[in-house]
Amino acid sequence: QVQLVESGGGLVQPGGSLRLSCATSGRIFSFNAMAWYRQAPGKQRELVAAITRGHTTTYADSVKGRFTISRDNAKNTVYLQMNSLKPEDTAVYYCNAGASISALYSPRDYWGQGTQVTVSS
Repeated sequence: QVQLVESGGGLVQPGGSLRLSCATSGRIFSFNAMAWYRQAPGKQRELVAAITRGHTTTYADSVKGRFTISRDNAKNTVYLQMNSLKPEDTAVYYCNAGASISALYSPRDYWGQGTQVTVSS
């Protein structure tokens, strides 16, 4: 059974912050890498940040310097700290797991329900 539970989204003003959490099973967390994705209405799903078990990270250019991905191996949880939020960050945010960061650009077809982030004044 695949378990990916995203939480922490909400409504925030431009310039504000949110911290997203992705709780997983031990089986899913045993993959080498995990990532956060987002999908806005009418847009393709895009990878925004990824992290390996060794804490190597990568970010989309649009979020560099504003978002930080981290993981707590003891809790089987991945986080996304989102600062200086912009209206264009509005989307449903999802997490997933894969064998490597490169593999996460073609993710497994197993998804949680996502968490909605809305940035609006």
